[in-house]
Amino acid sequence: MTVMRLVGTDRLPVHWVPDRIVREALIAAHPEAALVADSLPLRANLSVMENIAIVPRFREDLDEDAAEAVAMALLERVGFAGFAFARDPDLDREQRFVAKLLQAVLLRAPLILVDRPGLLLPDVDYPGFLDTTLAALGDELGACWIIDYQWNAPLYGQIPSAICA
Repeated sequence: MTVMRLVGTDRLPVHWVPDRIVREALIAAHPEAALVADSLPLRANLSVMENIAIVPRFREDLDEDAAEAVAMALLERVGFAGFAFARDPDLDREQRFVAKLLQAVLLRAPLILVDRPGLLLPDVDYPGFLDTTLAALGDELGACWIIDYQWNAPLYGQIPSAICA
């Protein structure tokens, strides 16, 4: 059963899932979505800015400078411009998450799915981090869902019994 709760930005539903099978079915039911997940790596030979800029370069046919300007503007918007030239092995988990999220934003898919943010951000108060980061994107962020397991509900300030109906 999938039950939703909005994260603090009041725009982002959390789709609570009871197990892996339901989670995978939810993702599979949305092939149009851009996925932000632990299983989707960044290109290790590219900087964060290059990893993000690759999307508008090939999707919008922008030249390298224009695509990197788009990437840098988004990095600045979320407060992560300082790591634009770092490569994947040198990133912490928040930086890696932001790079993957910004790639998804630039795909301009009708939906972004953030799969198990606790797996992506295990050492962070991730509901708060998500609120801050996603809110900073403002109008750049379209429809976005968080997919998380029901047992993580207390981390979002939600009572598990209220979602496991």
